[in-house]
Amino acid sequence: MEFTFGVLRQFPPDPPWWNNIVTIPPADDGIAGADLGVTDNNTTGRFLKQDFKLVARELVPHGEDPMPAFQKILDSGAKFILLAVPPDQLVKMADAAKGKDVILFNAGDTDDSLRGKDCRANVLHTAPSRAMLTDALAQYLVSKRWVSWLLLTGRTDADRLYAEAVKRSAKKFGGKIVDERVWNFGPDARETGNDIIPVFTQGKSYDVIVLADELGEFGPLIGYRSWDPRPTVGTSGLTPTTWSVTVTGWGAEQIQNRFARQAKRGMRALDFQMWLAMRTVGEAAARTRTNDVKKLREFIFGPTFELAGFKGGSFSYRPWDNQLRQPIVLTSAEALVAAAPQEGFLHQVNPLDTIGFDKPESQCKFPAP
Repeated sequence: MEFTFGVLRQFPPDPPWWNNIVTIPPADDGIAGADLGVTDNNTTGRFLKQDFKLVARELVPHGEDPMPAFQKILDSGAKFILLAVPPDQLVKMADAAKGKDVILFNAGDTDDSLRGKDCRANVLHTAPSRAMLTDALAQYLVSKRWVSWLLLTGRTDADRLYAEAVKRSAKKFGGKIVDERVWNFGPDARETGNDIIPVFTQGKSYDVIVLADELGEFGPLIGYRSWDPRPTVGTSGLTPTTWSVTVTGWGAEQIQNRFARQAKRGMRALDFQMWLAMRTVGEAAARTRTNDVKKLREFIFGPTFELAGFKGGSFSYRPWDNQLRQPIVLTSAEALVAAAPQEGFLHQVNPLDTIGFDKPESQCKFPAP
């Protein structure tokens, strides 16, 4: 019994040149996680006479059209396609695959609209939404009674969307944004940061500085230079994410070590999200003993599906927007600090639904099949 996968990753914009050595992703970012997923699925699959294969992998440079590569994967016969592409391209791919016997996994993009007004029934999300990330951060800050936030926002559309998610999370959990400022100095401010940043951050009293700078243009410069010495959180400093090399509890050393042996590096968030997509199919296949896409999907959204993800508890998919429920870790570069949901944030059904869009909040209305 065969299970065929394809992977498509479009490279994101490069971080500022001054920060390339620290933040530029490895060439196999995500792909290595998919490869480990194949290995793990086949570990169980060989006893069940199930064969998992990655039959197509496509890497597309930033700025190029990824649709020809997506069509190539469809033509390869892949039934499960893992994607790390911009949100507008993901919507195009979902529409191009409509009616076909395939499942797409959004393993890379956090855009809230993909779980809202632009949701598609044939796309499952193992990447977290921005709302999940900022809700996790907000829960932790409120639990520490750091409720006054200075929000510093970058100049890109993605930064503005992250800032909007921060504002939503503040309103949801009781944080207060005392001021919002937009960074307009450019990355060359690294040379004059000791002069610019204290002035840029003065004039208000706050507990933390929340950074909305997804590309890393200025966020890494803010720490230790603000007018008042305060922690930095968000896209730099204390960062919410699905995975980090700092995650070692909950049996995570097992997957960290297996990944390091196979990929010769540490596991990153995109690797983990691709691995989760692979394991979603692997787990469903092991339980149902079928490779029929429709039956696998029915099981994935059924009441008995559970996915182990080395962060405590079990993961499952929200039927109202196809988002994978999973804890979000809060980490610095050197250490795991916490994981959300935090204790004390209650939910009538599943505590994981306290982060991200719960059913009453969801704007997702799947288009007719």
